[in-house]
Amino acid sequence: MRRCFVALLVLLAPCLPVHAEVIDIGNEELARLLNQGVTIIDIRTSPEWRQTGIVEGSHLITFFDRYGRYDIPAWLEKVRAVVKPDEPVILICRTGSRTISVSGLLGVREGYHKVYNVRHGIVKWIADKNPVVKPPG
Repeated sequence: MRRCFVALLVLLAPCLPVHAEVIDIGNEELARLLNQGVTIIDIRTSPEWRQTGIVEGSHLITFFDRYGRYDIPAWLEKVRAVVKPDEPVILICRTGSRTISVSGLLGVREGYHKVYNVRHGIVKWIADKNPVVKPPG
């Protein structure tokens, strides 16, 4: 299912006006942006958040459920409540795979001007001994 979504986005991208800059970042850049107050959204599922913890300050907004399903309008409504298209935003998942397509969605389709994709996700963040906190609830 995710591959179909990514393929569709890639096929449609040349037809859509480009408004955004989607930038892959590593942990050093992630830490710098967090210190600047850039909004971070963790798109993983609740069990994943509980398993690893989250980057402090993350907004927890699941994109793909455990079956790979998604609801773009519902997800975008939640995102718009925490960050506007003219503000920078960071997306993080487990390894950076899911956020690749979702970053494109925000940037190309929804006109978010600057979207940062955490290249290797929370796994690399933790491996590099960066702090995580327990998710709320």
